[in-house]
Amino acid sequence: MSEWRNWARDQRCTPSSVERPSTVADVSALVMAAAESGTTIKAVGAGHSFTDIALSSGVQLRLDGISGLLRVDRAAKLATVAGGTRLHEIPSLLKPYGLAMENLGDIDRQSIAGAISTGTHGTGLRFGGIATQVRALTLVSGSGEVLHCSESENAEIFSVARVGLGALGIITSVTLQCVDAFMLHAVERPEPLAGVLESLSERQLTSDHFEFYWFPHTQMALTKTNTRHPPGALPQGAAPLSARARLVDDILVSNTLFSALCNVTGKVPSTIPKVNGMASKLTGNREFGGASHSVFATQRTVRFREMEYAFALETIPAVLGELDAMIARKGLNISFPVEVRSAAADNIALSTAYDRASGYVAIHQHIKTAPYEYFKAAEEIFTAHGGRPHWGKWHFLQSKDLDRLYPDLEKFCRVRDVLDHKRVFSNAYLDRVLL
Repeated sequence: MSEWRNWARDQRCTPSSVERPSTVADVSALVMAAAESGTTIKAVGAGHSFTDIALSSGVQLRLDGISGLLRVDRAAKLATVAGGTRLHEIPSLLKPYGLAMENLGDIDRQSIAGAISTGTHGTGLRFGGIATQVRALTLVSGSGEVLHCSESENAEIFSVARVGLGALGIITSVTLQCVDAFMLHAVERPEPLAGVLESLSERQLTSDHFEFYWFPHTQMALTKTNTRHPPGALPQGAAPLSARARLVDDILVSNTLFSALCNVTGKVPSTIPKVNGMASKLTGNREFGGASHSVFATQRTVRFREMEYAFALETIPAVLGELDAMIARKGLNISFPVEVRSAAADNIALSTAYDRASGYVAIHQHIKTAPYEYFKAAEEIFTAHGGRPHWGKWHFLQSKDLDRLYPDLEKFCRVRDVLDHKRVFSNAYLDRVLL
């Protein structure tokens, strides 16, 4: 069999076989066959997880044949999509019905099943992660049984399966609570970091969607504020980006030029502080608008590794201060900016925002730069502040560490024992993080 790699190209496996089912019955039969033969079976989406969560030496399921819009309840604003549907495909599927997803992250290449299973999120304190938009889902358990789950049907399973890590079953459909289609007015500005941190709490509370990027070795940040408006109601000055502007800003500057700079600074690390200083002043000074999905998501062609942790909101300034001090103390040269976002609290067992409104700090390293020293040192800071790691991004924690962070981890594992007692969906990652 050929080797499979994730998007970042650093997680890899060679499955014993690759299956491409086209129906839920196909998935059920494949799971039953795996259980009977004593092998494992894992579904893989777009490969956008940075951890080894999707790796398997057993059967690999590719759900591209189980995708698309299954049904819509326009009155209730509910849309059911097949599990293999990519996030970037959903807006066009919802458009004829005047609907949109409530919130998205800045990458939309993931499958819907993979996105909710790993806790993918966007930003905005009034909005939870993508899993909070789920009102029902269908999964195939470790015995091959097809289970429909919602708050009224298989409720205990539903309470944990929205962020299920791929440990509970193969998700074949997801019902999303949508909203009326809307537009976003985007304002992006470079600002002094000190002022951003001083006003962070107010901005998080008063903005629909606020995030910022801090450039290490500088005291500058790039702020991004998105405000929601009904279709056709964007304020003056919020015109959609022209094709030329998008080409220059999002393709050439954000990807091509940045990739070239990473290659140069990777060879001459001492130039990174100066390059970051220039980048912090030159990038992101713009105002525009457009359909929600076109503003939320940006094209990413520069490959990187990422670690992200979730914290209580008030700890973010302290976390960044200690991160800055650590980088200076160790003499590290960090080319990628640090991303800071937020999300509402939720009640999903393994959500990083479980029972607390959360601020997120994400760090990155270019794929050609060894991440270990930076990530290890950063994780010591993150865990000291009670941080919870994103399941699809680099972390070094194990079940004994995570048991303290997730009060319902034991409940999750009890449900897993029922749905997959033969551990047909297991792999090294799940063995490491679950009880």
